[in-house]
Amino acid sequence: MSDKDENPNTIEGLAGEPAGAEQANGEVSPAQALAAKEEECKALNDKYMRLAAEFENYKRLSQRDQREQVRYGNEQLVKELLPVVDNLERAIKAARDSTGSGALVQGVELTLKQLTGTLSKFGVQTIDSVGQPFDPAAHQAVTQIASDTVPAQHVAEEYQRGYRLHDRTIRAAMVAVSSGPSPSNGEETSA
Repeated sequence: MSDKDENPNTIEGLAGEPAGAEQANGEVSPAQALAAKEEECKALNDKYMRLAAEFENYKRLSQRDQREQVRYGNEQLVKELLPVVDNLERAIKAARDSTGSGALVQGVELTLKQLTGTLSKFGVQTIDSVGQPFDPAAHQAVTQIASDTVPAQHVAEEYQRGYRLHDRTIRAAMVAVSSGPSPSNGEETSA
């Protein structure tokens, strides 16, 4: 027989070949195939675990976004209504300063009370300013004034009221901040 006619699947052909000969022919041993499949399984399991974690994070963020949308969904409407509240407060102040009708003042006050009650029902709260320490997150300083009654870095006057929707500031209060006692009182201010 010639070399081409030999059957490599005979016992004689298998017994004489070294163990690594199968790899040289392009075939893989069962142990190597098992190890490759185990590695592939580990990689796919790792990929699955990462995908599951990413999905949980996405689900959690999506739920938080939905909660915030429900909670702060009225923010734009509230921002549009705040100038109305300001104008009603100015009308009351102007009517009290002039010799206006008491019934008109009372009617505007009741309207303002009803509007602020409705806003508070939806989570809108006023920001207390006068006498409070200056907080840049809640106050917008427009000027600084000397005050003998208000300590330094505290709000001395409020020019426009600030508002919060739940815990988010939707409009900062416009305020004047105290610089402390005026230096003309004989006290020196330290810089």
